[in-house]
Amino acid sequence: MTQNSTKLSLTLKIFIGMLAGIVTGALLQAIFDDSGDRVFNLLGMQVSTYGIFVEGIFNVGGTIFINSLKMLVVPLVFVSLVCGTSSLSDPSKLGSLGGKSVGLYVLTTCIAVSAAMIIALIVQPGAGFTQPATTDFVAKESPGLAQVIINMFPSNPINSMAEGNMLQIIVFAVLFGVAISMAGEHGKRISSFFNDVNEVIMKIVLIIMNLAPYGVYFLMAKLASTINLMDIGAIAKYFFLVFFVLIAHALITYPILLKVFTGLNPIKLLIKMKDTAIFAFSSSSSSATLPITMSTARNKLGVNRSVSSFTIPLGATINMDGTAIMQGIATVFIAQVYMVDLSTVDLLMVVLTATLASIGTAGVPGVGLIMLAMVLQQVNLPVEGIALIIGIDRLLDMTRTVVNVTGDCTVACIVANSEKELDTDVFNDMNIDKKA
Repeated sequence: MTQNSTKLSLTLKIFIGMLAGIVTGALLQAIFDDSGDRVFNLLGMQVSTYGIFVEGIFNVGGTIFINSLKMLVVPLVFVSLVCGTSSLSDPSKLGSLGGKSVGLYVLTTCIAVSAAMIIALIVQPGAGFTQPATTDFVAKESPGLAQVIINMFPSNPINSMAEGNMLQIIVFAVLFGVAISMAGEHGKRISSFFNDVNEVIMKIVLIIMNLAPYGVYFLMAKLASTINLMDIGAIAKYFFLVFFVLIAHALITYPILLKVFTGLNPIKLLIKMKDTAIFAFSSSSSSATLPITMSTARNKLGVNRSVSSFTIPLGATINMDGTAIMQGIATVFIAQVYMVDLSTVDLLMVVLTATLASIGTAGVPGVGLIMLAMVLQQVNLPVEGIALIIGIDRLLDMTRTVVNVTGDCTVACIVANSEKELDTDVFNDMNIDKKA
């Protein structure tokens, strides 16, 4: 009973932490405005009362929590993927596994950006918008296709791990796992070692999950105390349209795909995703949420390790349905603001570019804005238009991450079911959270 209560209370604690953080941040922003802040001298430095909370306590606490999650990403992906591939009785299944995973991720991204653009063309979020006199945004240069392919293969796997280059880590881990499965008795000993390490890493994940309510509180408190609500008011139509389409994609597209391909009840998947969704929303990073996403897929949804260890990290790297939705709506919005008519060919190019870019720019910092800049350039729209939406993109980015991790788990379930690697008893057990 004690274990059950602890399991049940964790979700509630995380939710309370999120709400408490929002309230705390909002109160700080209301109290410490330009006239209400106090500055005093501390050890020869001018310190702001507002800054002590926002840049001090909240920033330190939130950053430590995010770094703790990121700390596990590389070892978890590498060890879990090695365990999964080395346990495959038939290594040739990797081709089928990879093809299905990539195919489904590309399909969902294509659906996301297409639906987003259709809805945006109907609603017209940029109609009547007053264009600012000056906008300033500098886009980072995106890599070419040839360089993207080259960058998938590591010249130094240790350096790839140090830099957190997920595609290179995945390639090396798959090769290492396949080699273990082909090495006979020697491989079995190494495989046993990696299995033990994997169990230890999952225990660390559990420890961090128990500290999550505090981390979530710090993250949400900082966000609520710094976000400018006036930015949302200025482009409210765009903001709420993107938000609506993101939620619709998560609650309609994914459930339909899951039901069509597996026959499973999608409501159960969405309910079991609640903890992962809160983590994703708070961290705004699919990579930082990766340990939680993998744990959910394996322990709550019944996805076998051989599938989850490959499909989930791959999804965290290339599955950007939420970003694709933002790109589709943002492109139409910016075109309307600058009074540029997009032809049918332009619209098709946006769909194609956004879909391919979800894979092509994987692992590049600032991927969302890079991808949007690529799309805008493809249809000859001013990249400076991105400056119009930067102010409120943080909140939308948090929601996009929830959509992305939901898509990762949905695809993992579909692929696992097709490979006969899905434990449907675990998937259908709604009391799984109550078990030790």
